[in-house]
Amino acid sequence: MQSFPMFLRTTDRRVVICGGGEKAAQKARLMLKTDARLLLVAERLDDELAELVRSGRAEHYAGPVTPTLFESAVMGFIATDCPALDAALHWLAQAARCPVNVVDRPDLCDLVTPSIVDRDPVVVAIGTDGTAPVLARQIRAQLEVALPVSLGGLAALAGRLRSSVAARVPHARRRAFWTWVFSGAPRAAWTRGAEREAIASVKAAIAEGGAPTGTQGSIALVGAGPGARDLLTLRAMQRLQEADVVFYDRLVDPEVLDLARRDADRVFVGKVVGAHAWPQERINAVIVAEARKGRRVVRLKSGDPGVFGRAGEELAAARAAGVPVELVPGITAASAAAAALGRSLTERGVADTLVLTTGMSREGDPLPDSVRMAAPGTTMAFYMAVAQAGRIRTALMARGLSGETEVQVAADVSKPDERLSVCPLHRLERHLDETGCTGGAVLLVTWPSQAAARRAAPALAVV
Repeated sequence: MQSFPMFLRTTDRRVVICGGGEKAAQKARLMLKTDARLLLVAERLDDELAELVRSGRAEHYAGPVTPTLFESAVMGFIATDCPALDAALHWLAQAARCPVNVVDRPDLCDLVTPSIVDRDPVVVAIGTDGTAPVLARQIRAQLEVALPVSLGGLAALAGRLRSSVAARVPHARRRAFWTWVFSGAPRAAWTRGAEREAIASVKAAIAEGGAPTGTQGSIALVGAGPGARDLLTLRAMQRLQEADVVFYDRLVDPEVLDLARRDADRVFVGKVVGAHAWPQERINAVIVAEARKGRRVVRLKSGDPGVFGRAGEELAAARAAGVPVELVPGITAASAAAAALGRSLTERGVADTLVLTTGMSREGDPLPDSVRMAAPGTTMAFYMAVAQAGRIRTALMARGLSGETEVQVAADVSKPDERLSVCPLHRLERHLDETGCTGGAVLLVTWPSQAAARRAAPALAVV
């Protein structure tokens, strides 16, 4: 049997929920998202439902149930956990011509509760006619990612301004106006939290009689995380789906790039050691130029743009040009490596300091003193340090770290070809050669605190 999705108005209308336990509470939680009047029908209510009654959000009825109870209700839910009682209540509701949902009894359901993505007043309902609720939840999870939490507020603003638009924007320009509101600068500003800016721009456009012809672009420096697409933040995914053009480098996984709009331009600006087709100054110039055309630009960087991602230079270029710019953080490689290795980067009594450092430097500059912060009680995460492994090993041992200290190597973390390995510090170079580790890898080294080292030392036998 195929069903047809519909929305029912619940404002100041009664919804009957039969049952006083957890299943009834689940339905009550759903209906609390509406402004319906809830009637809880049961001899006894659990603590959660009783609190709804005490707070005035619901009424409690413990008397005999007759069809009259359902007559003025817009819908009902039956969840008593007793199959016989559920069937009897369903018959009473039918007698009153009230559509009901009987929990775990699809054969008795006049209506099926969908999975809901709520961006009030925007509501998306996903239903499978009760055949595949797990699939419905998976689809809902994907939509939760795709739709910004603040989207409903923009829709509500549009509703409040609709009469003003009808009065001031000529009919022939209204479609373009609303397209601009929901696809252009107002939505971009609203999504990044600049609601006042969005409201001001929309009201100014209404006063001018339509959407502006020369819209201002923007730049988002977006962290793509370590590689796996499901490790992107919600905001990163939203910016990708809004972008007109995406600039990406060789470390961004293709699966992440596939999340961008199909019609978005994609420009590779990758830099490989020894190749300088895209020096940083050129990248700065081109992303600013695209934003000045009124386009929404995403500069997609692996990991977190603010951790060895040269975000500072791109932020400065955008600000100098007067282009709105936003930094969207991502999961950095050290965090992803620790998760893949099943370890913590800090540990009470062992390492209370975390140092993120790199083995590389800008061309023409001396190599950094990567180990200057190394000390007992410290975990060090070395980025872009494979080529400098020998120098780092020597420097750490010169500072007093034992050559037997464990080094954890994480390459291509969260990607299909992820490689994790461990070796003692004194064998680091040889180990990297043997495992063929030449690209993007993170080296994790924990120098335990002195107290931890004493606890780990073998006890001396007393003769």
